[in-house]
Amino acid sequence: MRRAFGRPFRRGAVGDVPPMLRRANQLMAAGDYAAATDAYEQFARAAEARNGPRAPMIFLQAGRASMLSNQIPRGMTDLKHGLSLFAQRGRFGKVFNAGNRIVGELKEHNLNNEADEINTHVQSLLTGKTNFSQPVIPARQAPLPTHCPSCGAAVRADEVEWLDEVTAECAYCGSPVRGEN
Repeated sequence: MRRAFGRPFRRGAVGDVPPMLRRANQLMAAGDYAAATDAYEQFARAAEARNGPRAPMIFLQAGRASMLSNQIPRGMTDLKHGLSLFAQRGRFGKVFNAGNRIVGELKEHNLNNEADEINTHVQSLLTGKTNFSQPVIPARQAPLPTHCPSCGAAVRADEVEWLDEVTAECAYCGSPVRGEN
């Protein structure tokens, strides 16, 4: 089945999700942020090496896990790298949205210098990019589950790509995630 705009509608299943990603998400959910960082970084580097479309999001998640395990310099490196990968791929709407979310999370954890550093990085990536597209969000979207049923990653409505009014694509594994009407 193909969507109207050319991307295939993927029917994901738990078996389609790489075990390393599922394990990283389990570690993150369990609060083992240091181990989650290692798992996400390993997976992100492998994804980047094959030019995988999910590599930027996985680097952002590695950065988030690092920050939560108080590995601030390591986290900043991963966060900047993930944002830079989005920019290199021309995904400037993702740079803008993810950058703003990261800045907000850093400020919530009283990491104001780091928030300023990420904000400056985002601005440098967006300099001269005045005509980037924002992600399409349906006017009436169904509430999504809190976690992807395939890979276990946290699902955030502002990070997913919506396939229709009730279905979004997991930002981490690409599986369809259906909302509830």
